[in-house]
Amino acid sequence: MPKVKSVKKNRQHETIQKQGIHFNKDLGQHVLKNPLIVQSFVDKAALRPTDVVFEVGPGTGNMTAKLLDKAKKVIACEIDPRLVAELQKRFQGSPLQSKLQLMVGDILKTDLPFFDVCVANLPYQISSPFVFKLLLHRPFFRCAVLMFQKEFADRLVAKPGDKLYCRLSVNTQLLARIDRLMKVGKNNFRPPPKVESRVVRIEPRNPPPPINFQEWDGMVRIAFVRKNKTLSAAFRQTLVLEVLEKNYRLHCSLKNKPIPEGFVVKDKVEDILMTIGFDQMRARTMDIDDFLTLLHAFNSEGFHFA
Repeated sequence: MPKVKSVKKNRQHETIQKQGIHFNKDLGQHVLKNPLIVQSFVDKAALRPTDVVFEVGPGTGNMTAKLLDKAKKVIACEIDPRLVAELQKRFQGSPLQSKLQLMVGDILKTDLPFFDVCVANLPYQISSPFVFKLLLHRPFFRCAVLMFQKEFADRLVAKPGDKLYCRLSVNTQLLARIDRLMKVGKNNFRPPPKVESRVVRIEPRNPPPPINFQEWDGMVRIAFVRKNKTLSAAFRQTLVLEVLEKNYRLHCSLKNKPIPEGFVVKDKVEDILMTIGFDQMRARTMDIDDFLTLLHAFNSEGFHFA
């Protein structure tokens, strides 16, 4: 008879499945089952005994247990009440229970607590909004070690000229230093996702750049609508010109400045771009210093993007 392969199962997953709890793919529930990957993930966070750790998506608590061993306190945010109950049961009566604080709810609708380090195996569909919520959070944290879909991680670290270079690349690199740490294959999860994953370390820039991020993002968004187009073409779109003119008139009104005679917003925008030699530049080849120069040029002429 042919040999039948024995299937190894994680005890915690086995217990949960016996109780009839199935992981919900709609919530992005793909739990790390490989203990070596879990340990490596925790090691990459370089935790100190005095650290407060914020964990997003603790799932069955495999990583939570490792974090509790290393840190002073772990605040874990979980959206699924079934898994919250399992986490409470898992640590109840153990010496680690007093170090664990559970938050129940949607992380995007929840105020972030104070923490030193964030560790997360995120539902991939919330990657982008969560990263920006994290980077705009105050007070500053030391670092975040996060699991992302491979392509999203590649976008975070993409450089000018790279195929994946985009608005996400520019915005995150403005606010933080980003490093790829390790690859994680889909078979290390239960249930396995359809894509490969990467672990990324994010360190906020402290102090942050002295700009209004909402205004910065408004400008970068225009430039990247079609990143292969010249800036002259991107800023010549009717909707863009309408917003710029509205903001310009508001700026002049607030500063008690008269609108110049014969003012035509399209001509003024073209003049700004040509003055700094950016009219033929394209977003896909511009670095952060280029975008800072562009924002300063518009602001100094009274044009704002938020």
